[in-house]
Amino acid sequence: QVQLVESGGGSVQAGGSLSLSCAYSNSRNLMAWFRQAPGKELEGVAGIDSGASTKYADSVKGRFTISKDGAKNTLYLQMNSLKPEDTAMYTCAAVRSDTYYAWSEFLLPSKYFYWGHGTQVTVSS
Repeated sequence: QVQLVESGGGSVQAGGSLSLSCAYSNSRNLMAWFRQAPGKELEGVAGIDSGASTKYADSVKGRFTISKDGAKNTLYLQMNSLKPEDTAMYTCAAVRSDTYYAWSEFLLPSKYFYWGHGTQVTVSS
């Protein structure tokens, strides 16, 4: 069982930065951040495995950074140069089984079993 609790969301103007945190009870081989805007599908934003390999959605490459601190049991998402289209509910997620996951699977929602409740990010123009 893995509990996930996000924090750090809020409102910011375009071009600004926000840092999201996700406190987890137990680590998993693969963890990620997802987002969903009203009326849109769930989108994988960034994923990281136990070897620190990462994968980003094309829409956030070069602006967002995912990281994980095992000593603090916390997953992070640093978001810079934010745009209005980044406005969404951001949720962290973890896989159920600690098996091997291919890089191509990092941002597939179907691979994840544990989900947090989310934190809202709003970017104004």
